[in-house]
Amino acid sequence: MKKLLSGLALAAALSSPVLAQPTDILNVSYDISRELFEAVNAKFVPSYAADAGVTVTVNQSHAGSSKQAGLIKEGLEGDVVTFNQVIDIDTLAKAEYVAADWKAKFANNASPFYSLPAFLVREGNPKAINGWADLAKDGVQIIFPNPKTSGNGRYTYLAARAWATEEYASDEAKIEEYLKKVFANVPVFETGGRAATTTFVENGIGDVLITFEAEVLGTLKIAGEDKFDAVSPAVSLLAEFPVAVVDKVVDARGSRAIAEAYLNYLYSPEGQDIAGAFFHRVHEEAAVAKYAGQFPEVRLVTVEDVFGGWDKVQPEHFAEGGLLDKVFLNQ
Repeated sequence: MKKLLSGLALAAALSSPVLAQPTDILNVSYDISRELFEAVNAKFVPSYAADAGVTVTVNQSHAGSSKQAGLIKEGLEGDVVTFNQVIDIDTLAKAEYVAADWKAKFANNASPFYSLPAFLVREGNPKAINGWADLAKDGVQIIFPNPKTSGNGRYTYLAARAWATEEYASDEAKIEEYLKKVFANVPVFETGGRAATTTFVENGIGDVLITFEAEVLGTLKIAGEDKFDAVSPAVSLLAEFPVAVVDKVVDARGSRAIAEAYLNYLYSPEGQDIAGAFFHRVHEEAAVAKYAGQFPEVRLVTVEDVFGGWDKVQPEHFAEGGLLDKVFLNQ
């Protein structure tokens, strides 16, 4: 009888389905990174297959970075996040979706590439928009995404404030007056960077689009230099693009190996070359040299130097009733 029971148990075990390891991951990313990660995925998949012997699928989700962080907390099962703002990953870390020390998991503060807020204007720059001061002029219409929902928009706000802090010697009354004029010149706030680009380029609204330099140069390449000009302000804000594995998701799905390999690939020579080809500033020496000619010289300031770090920025500027709300007239 015991032999019969043990035999039945063995047969049952052998006939039970074995839970297969997933062969797909979801990259939850910011709004204007679609084309970049389509190109990355096309190269990563065969690279991973050669290394691991498994063909994987990388799915993509794109929206404003802050909105995406909220969706993950609401149940969107992203295996990795590739955002454009530290605050949004910190939000996930506080909710225990991401490791508290996520910045230490990958090089360069977990930012494989970076950019800066820059301007796209109509051909010939008819409104003479050459720097941050010009955004407050009467009769200038500005397009940039909503800082409430978009990391892109938050960088625009912070870059303008950083310039004003230097220009007005930290006089908060003058800084606030300047920013109110800038925000009053925005006819419509889109929720994400790509929608803002569409509003400016395809719908013909606005005199200047403020977005990441990568989007400015990429749009100029596609839409044509006969229609638009790129303008780089003399000073701008370093915009890092942080990445992280969503531990809560990968541990539940069993997808950690693919997720970590994917983010590490962004730092590889091939991954850095792809990022440079899409007008992102990169760190890998060969890619830096290859794409140096496409970037103008801009003096970059940092959130840490101007504002004391992201831990201070969130409560002081972006919390309800913070400094952003004081100048955000078109809510």
